[in-house]
This record gives sequence, C-alpha cells and structure tokens, in this order.
Amino acid sequence: MAEFDVLIRNGRVVDGTGSPWFYADVALQGERIGAIAPPGSLAEAQCGEVVDATGKVVCPGFIDILSHSILSLMVDGRSLSKITQGVTTEILGEGWTPAPFGGQIEEPVKHSLFAQQVGEWKERMREWTRFRDWLDAMMEHGVSPNIGAFLGGGTLRMYAMGMAMGDPSEEALETMRRVAREAMEDGALGISFALIYPPSAYTTTRELVEIARVIREHHGLYITHLRSEADQFLEALEEAIAVGREAQVPVEIYHLKAAGRRNWWKLPGAIARIHQARAEGVDITADIYPYTAAGTGLASVLPPWAAADDKFFENVQDPEMRARIKAEALHPSGDWEALVDLCGPEGVMPIGFEKEENRPYIGKRLSEIAALRGQDWPDAVMDLFASEGQRISTIYFMMSEHNLRLKLQQPWITVGTDAGGFDPAWAEPLGPYHPRAYGSFPRILGRYVREERVIPLEDAIRKFSGAAAARLGIRDRGLLREGLYADVVVFDPETIRDRATYERPHQLSEGVLEVWINGVRVLRNGDHTGATPGKVVTR
Repeated sequence: MAEFDVLIRNGRVVDGTGSPWFYADVALQGERIGAIAPPGSLAEAQCGEVVDATGKVVCPGFIDILSHSILSLMVDGRSLSKITQGVTTEILGEGWTPAPFGGQIEEPVKHSLFAQQVGEWKERMREWTRFRDWLDAMMEHGVSPNIGAFLGGGTLRMYAMGMAMGDPSEEALETMRRVAREAMEDGALGISFALIYPPSAYTTTRELVEIARVIREHHGLYITHLRSEADQFLEALEEAIAVGREAQVPVEIYHLKAAGRRNWWKLPGAIARIHQARAEGVDITADIYPYTAAGTGLASVLPPWAAADDKFFENVQDPEMRARIKAEALHPSGDWEALVDLCGPEGVMPIGFEKEENRPYIGKRLSEIAALRGQDWPDAVMDLFASEGQRISTIYFMMSEHNLRLKLQQPWITVGTDAGGFDPAWAEPLGPYHPRAYGSFPRILGRYVREERVIPLEDAIRKFSGAAAARLGIRDRGLLREGLYADVVVFDPETIRDRATYERPHQLSEGVLEVWINGVRVLRNGDHTGATPGKVVTR
C-alpha cells in the first residue's frame, strides 16, 4: 500500500512564508500534506502518483480575500476562472450575504446579473435563517474551492431596518448585535461594510463601532469598503482606523485605492498613515486587485439617497425625483462618491446589459451612450435603469498604474479579485465582465513579478497565501507545511499570464497547471477535473 497518494518532485518550492524558494519533494496523503522532504528522499514506489514539476513552482493555493462568487457558485460550483488562476479558497461577503434571511429583508436576491440563473435557489434562500445555513447548502451543492465568508453589513442592517435611512433605534441596534453574534457563532470570519452602497452607506461611525464590538467578542475581523476612495479618501481611512481603535478589533480595507486623477497624490500619504497607525498599535491591513479600472454597478453614478426605502427603480421613473437625482448627479454635494465626477462620463463603461434593446451599448462609454440617445448622461442612466430593472455592471477607469505598483510593495497588502468565478462557455453570452475575474493572480505573477520585477516571487506568493490565511485567522491552510490541508498549486513561472482584457474579458489565464484542494486533484495539466472537494473555512 502506498505511503503517500501524490508525490510532487523536482519543483521549486515557495512555501508561503516569504522565505526563499528551495527544492523539495512534496507528498500529499488524504486531505493533508504528508511530507516536505529533501529532493529525492521519498521513494516513488511509496507513492500512488508521481508528478514531475521540473522547471515549475510548487506553492500553497491562493486565497482570494475578496470574492464575489456567492451567486456564480450556485450557477457553477467549479469556479473555473478562479481555479485556473490557482485560487483554492474564496472569501465571500463584501457588504452582502444571502444569509441570514428574515427580519425586514423581503427578497433573498434581486436586481442581479444572476437573478435569473439562480432562480431555482430563491425559495431555498428563504430557509437560510442562520448564516451557516447558506454555507452548508453550498457544501451540499458541491463547490471546487474552499469558501469562507464575512457577514454582510448591508444584510445586517436590512435585517433590522430594511432600506431605511437614519440612525437605528436601540431595539434595531440590539437586533443587529444579536444577528451579528449568531453569525459569528456560525463561522463568519467577521463583518463587512461596503460604505458607499446603500444601506451600508447609511451607517454612522458610532453604529460601526457598536457592531465591531460584537466582532471583538468572537475574535473576528472588521473589513470595509471605505466610505470614500476619492475626494474624502484620507478622511474615510481615518474612520476605519477609529473603528479599529475604539472597538479594539483588527481592520482590513477592501481594494485600497485613490480614485480619480485629482486624488492620485493621496495614495502615498494613505500608505504612510497605515504604517503610522500600525506603529501606534492599530491592527490595520489592506488588499488590492491589480487593475487600474474599478468595477461596480452603474448606480454608483447616482446619489445613495436615490435608493432609500428600497425605491430606487421607482425613483428613477418619478419625474420629481428624477429632477432631484439629476441635479445632484451633475453637481454633487460632496458627501457621496460621485464616480462620474471623478472620471467623467467618458471614463464610465457600462457592460452588464441584459435587455436585447440595450445590448448594443455594451462596451461603449457613457458619453457615447448619452450622445447616441440624444440625452444628458443622468437621463440616459435613469432610463436604462428603468428598462433593465437591475444594477448594470460597469467599469470605471480611474486609478494610477504607479500607485498600483506602490501598493503591491507594501508588506501588509494581500490580493483579491473583487469578482465572481466564471466559465467562458456560459458567462460570455451574459455579456462582458471585469477581467479581474479571470486574471488577477496570474497578472501579478506574469507582469509585476516576472516582467517588471516590482516584487519578488516569494513575496507575491506570501501575499496570496500565508499572509491572507494569517489575516483571516485560518491556521490550517496557506502554507506548505506538513499536517496542513493539501491546497497545492503547480505553475510555470515562465509562461503564467493573464489573457482577459476589458474588450475580451472571458479568457482563462495560462500557466497554472496542477491544483489540489484538500488533497483532491481539481486541475490536471490546466484542465478542470470536475471535482468539488471544497470545504467551509473558519477562524
């Protein structure tokens, strides 16, 4: 009987700690890493399968610290575009989660690109009254990557208050504390607030601190999309630091960026402030994606109060409200993230159109769409929302390449795709998507490690694996170490690259050859095996 199931030989081992690469035999036994031994010291006869990794890198699986695969995993549990990047664990829940369902939440999911594709799940989602119900349903469904999740702060607020603006009553705040506590008991990694999106945008700093104190009881992480990444970027960073200090919780900033050319100069100061806060004892870190264009819904060009009381689609069709919304969109008051004001309508590229009559606009800039329709851009946007009845995925060109390189070099940076996991075969007919869904990790390894040498290979792998696992409190993954779960990737450092572009996003990356998750082969010579061995990961 073989002592080990798999023996990976002749590869350069990068173990996820940041230490220099070394040659070693890596053996897998069941779900775990059975041995990491000097090269040639393990007999092939003792192993069920031998994989020759000559010229390749052997490393821990990558952890996507900001994944939006909640719905795409329901469509297709293989998460092909992530697995082919080397991602073995996806961390879900930026601002929204499908559980717990109840309270004042009326619909489990709506206004989404995948609303129709996940229709068969909708009734089942109503049964997910506990946070863990959703995760258990995913395990029953079968998914290739491991999954972990934060409780969405927007979901939490909707549970207690619906889409109402204003401060919570003491009763509503106590409901939020209870639901947050239950989610932490169910395995949530912490709580996430996306503070530019309603209803999270309606949350005050005081409310954030109160909820974060519940996280502290359970040793979780407060993770946040800052209230501003643009004109109030530095002030928003101070708010995140204040929450960490007052609630005494660790803080993670989603996709750290300075958005809009007029704000690019702020990024070095923000980095310096994070270093200072850490020196003062505030446990704060951040993550990024390696692109200079952001991606979110088209609603971000309109003021958040347009969505108050869950009346967004009614408001964009009401003449009086339309006039108010248009006036604010054209002349922003400064207390919200007005994305057109940051990059101009020519820097906005709506891509997520579903209605046949709107699909000719896919890939055109908002300035072009408005001109074709003979409208001012706010009127065009509101009419498109009235037609589509969904969020309309959009790309915003507004970041600096220089700043991206600077962020990559920081020791406290990790990496997330900020995207779902797709298969081009079924995703391309749905329309374009941000290329980060397909290329984030290989883009760093190919462009910023191999070609431009912005950071060394070992540091990139550390950011992808060991650092991310440590930040999330996941102690049994993220490193190549005997006894840990066997999430292992083999890639070719000379050929790994991203292929997805803004114009042709549905293209899988190249260079990741072999992937094991929990000891099960999920990628063989670049092809998905169909295996779904993913587990739920918790702190």
